Amino acid sequence: MDAVSPLYYWTYQVLFWAAVALRAWALLDCLTRKAAAFPAVDKLTKPAWLLILVVSGVVGTVAGPVDYSPLSLISIVVASVYLADVRPAVREITSGR
Repeated sequence: MDAVSPLYYWTYQVLFWAAVALRAWALLDCLTRKAAAFPAVDKLTKPAWLLILVVSGVVGTVAGPVDYSPLSLISIVVASVYLADVRPAVREITSGR
């Protein structure tokens, strides 16, 4: 039984830091995009996405590892929606393709 505890600990650590990295990636990407590109592709405005990403990131990080709180999972979904839906559309406008 004692050998399982470190496995759980390191699994939680890996999941926690992977979630933090995902949230940070979404936030940093949003910060680097032009504000005019968001409404051009019929998405929420840049300040709205920044607010959503910051609030969900703080709440998700404070909530702890994914296994402990559904709030952490919700914040991962928010960052994933930004990265999978908003980012490609905005990137297409800003890259000139």
